[in-house]
Amino acid sequence: MLLREVDDGVIAIAQPSHAWLSGQLARAWGNERFGAVEPHAEVCLAAEQHDLGMGPWDAAPERNPATGLPFAFTEMPVALHLRQWREGPERLLMQSRYAALLASRHGSRLQRRRTRAELAAEEADAVRAYLDGQRAFEARLQSSLAAAPELLERNHQLLWTWDFLSLALCLDWAPTTAHDVPTTGEPVELELIPAGGDFRLRLEPWPLRRPAFSVRCEGRRLRGRYESDEALREALAEAPWEALEFELVPG
Repeated sequence: MLLREVDDGVIAIAQPSHAWLSGQLARAWGNERFGAVEPHAEVCLAAEQHDLGMGPWDAAPERNPATGLPFAFTEMPVALHLRQWREGPERLLMQSRYAALLASRHGSRLQRRRTRAELAAEEADAVRAYLDGQRAFEARLQSSLAAAPELLERNHQLLWTWDFLSLALCLDWAPTTAHDVPTTGEPVELELIPAGGDFRLRLEPWPLRRPAFSVRCEGRRLRGRYESDEALREALAEAPWEALEFELVPG
């Protein structure tokens, strides 16, 4: 779950809606400088579905006792997060091996970013077991696809970029920078900069085919803090919907 802070509470954005925004970026991506997205259908599917394992939990989230709100994705217990990232690529495999491979690589990269200092011994063991399992899963898929390693790495980095930009839009991180963004030449840094208002932003350099582009996601506005999982889920089911649309323009 993503929690966007607003004046009277938060907008709770389910991970699949954030991933939908990533997919919108993927489908619009590419120009003379940034190159094409290939294989297009599979890579765009990976962007749109990379958080597939999060959906069931986001539909009935657990409450963070410290906040009275759903656990944000950065607050989730390690075991739960690992389970979601294990299940997501397995579900995506029913649609596309290539998309499942990219989603698995994305999840593995996220888990490798954890430091020993933040993990208890049993959590560190669970992360190692998860990474071992995903390494084997990825090897099987890459072998069956005969996927070109250089193109796979480019697409992995593109997915990382779209995920970051979507998070930055949903959580109002701008100004911020996406690093090591693939181009037809050397990777570049991509700046996301406010351009007047909360929902109009500049991208510099411009990576999309169109001269301007809008992306969107949806969430639900929560105005309180909740004393139990049941109260939270009831409030979420009744909360008003919010459609967030972001206008992207060249820098």
